[in-house]
Amino acid sequence: MPGSVVGKTLNLGYPGNVSRSADAVIVNRPVRSTDSNPIPFGAPVVLNSDNTYSLFGATNTAADFAGVAIREVKQATSYLSQPYGQTQYNPGDPCDVIERGSVTVTCNVGTPVAGGPVYIRVAANASIPNGVVGGFEAAADGTNTVQLTNVQWKTGKIDANNTAEITILSRNKA
Repeated sequence: MPGSVVGKTLNLGYPGNVSRSADAVIVNRPVRSTDSNPIPFGAPVVLNSDNTYSLFGATNTAADFAGVAIREVKQATSYLSQPYGQTQYNPGDPCDVIERGSVTVTCNVGTPVAGGPVYIRVAANASIPNGVVGGFEAAADGTNTVQLTNVQWKTGKIDANNTAEITILSRNKA
């Protein structure tokens, strides 16, 4: 009798997990020390002119996209100030970013389609409450989102935690 699972599907992972490593290009640079926001695992980032990363924000364009902060084992530099289960890179910390390859992210709006376009929200829209500025989406929202021309949804699958897989086809920044 073959084994089966009734009505269950496995989660796709956690935001920031490298999902296919054969073609991955991962670069480590510090988070800009003057930034006020940390970079969560699975978040889009931009490359600054001083060779540091910052969180993709409302003033950024698709041309600014440098990659996705990946989930890595971090060495604690201070065991007293490091919160348990920290899932982010703080200002001044070294930050690993996947610049080409496949990674899991949170899809806040829309349903991914295999090979479909990937958007990042750059402005809030009250009629789309799940839209998070700086978050990945599978549906366009006019000037409130920007399309990443070098990124596409890998499989079109999304799990119960809104985790889906994207593939960065080419490096946008060197």
